[in-house]
Amino acid sequence: MKFKSVIILVFFSIFFGIGADAAYAEETLSQINGADTAWMLISTALVLLMLPGLALFYGGMVRKKNVLSSMMHSFVAMAVIGVQWVVIGYTLSFGPDVNHFIGGLDHLFLKGIGPETVQGTIPAYVFIMFQGMFAIITPALISGAIAERMKFSTYVVFIFLWSTLVYDPIAHWVWGTGGWLLNMGALDYAGGTVVHISSGISALAAITLLGKRKGYLEVGIFPHNLTLTLLGAGLLWFGWFGFNAGSALAANGNAALAFTNTQIAAAAGSLSWMMSEWVIQKRPSALGAASGIVAGLVAITPAAGFVEPMWALVIGLAVGVLCYSAILFKARAGYDDSLDAFGVHGVGGTFGALATGVFATVNGAGLIAGHGKQVMVQLTAVGATTIYAFTMTLILVWVLNKIMGLRVTSDEENTGLDQTQHGEIGYHF
Repeated sequence: MKFKSVIILVFFSIFFGIGADAAYAEETLSQINGADTAWMLISTALVLLMLPGLALFYGGMVRKKNVLSSMMHSFVAMAVIGVQWVVIGYTLSFGPDVNHFIGGLDHLFLKGIGPETVQGTIPAYVFIMFQGMFAIITPALISGAIAERMKFSTYVVFIFLWSTLVYDPIAHWVWGTGGWLLNMGALDYAGGTVVHISSGISALAAITLLGKRKGYLEVGIFPHNLTLTLLGAGLLWFGWFGFNAGSALAANGNAALAFTNTQIAAAAGSLSWMMSEWVIQKRPSALGAASGIVAGLVAITPAAGFVEPMWALVIGLAVGVLCYSAILFKARAGYDDSLDAFGVHGVGGTFGALATGVFATVNGAGLIAGHGKQVMVQLTAVGATTIYAFTMTLILVWVLNKIMGLRVTSDEENTGLDQTQHGEIGYHF
């Protein structure tokens, strides 16, 4: 009888224990909204699609002997940062706050997170993967500045360390609970400071030590396949709807606003860049049209959910002219930002972050709404991101140069990085 009693007791303990767990899970999962989750899964996939888009966009602009090398810069980021993010990147960016600077290590290897864990109205895993796509594309943007001359092995180590030491802290400042810029009230809807300023400024820092390509400004260095670049720009535009509208973290009116502003700014940026070329060079170029699309997308990113569509139009029109002017200045200044990572992302991201402080009227108030203080907050965010990203990248690149070397040899650069770094060529004709 005693044995039977024990069996019955164990049975009821297991049954009610499971029942209690199920009830807890049901209560937790009841916060999940199916529409929000579906939209965020789609948005996450859209952002990942931006990596092949970026690979095509950059790949078409280099010489044909470097097309695979340039595209690999984007694809390897999906592998390296895809692992880095779940191991340490997520917890450094969004873990419990440590002195308003960095996230703690509580979620190392995604520890403490399960299918029942919720972030707002979506599963935490969806939020983690969505933010992980931002972490993946950001160092890949830097590759546009160092194309055609950086050692692949050094680049792989660089993007891992850069993401850990630069991207993750800045992401925590701006988006992590307790981050000091978030506490200050800095507005960055989808990554003006976190993604574009950090990558654009870091690109500028990297090329100060890397130096120019052989023959830069002495012989003609031309894009080898602008059809790839145009296709890449189209994929970036498509994926950017997930990038910006997905940052609402819900299928709601704010997502619709960000979606609308993304479309408007991209179109306006392309139009104003083409018009600028028409005035200066007497004809619009396909490369200019594609670059203007990206410039418009970059500038609206921090403002996408904070400004009304009319101001998205203004931002897009202004940034096309501004970034085109930055590209013209590059030739005069003589620095070799190969594919204009700084000229588009650094300049466009800075303009977009400051424009957010001026034009924000939705879910935040800017200068035109009578809150001039927001401009100063945005200036602080831009300044802090610029100084930190430039300084840390400069140190990182200097150390890697001492340990591994940054550049391929002169002979390897002449031959092309496709053969010397990967043992392949892009085209067999």
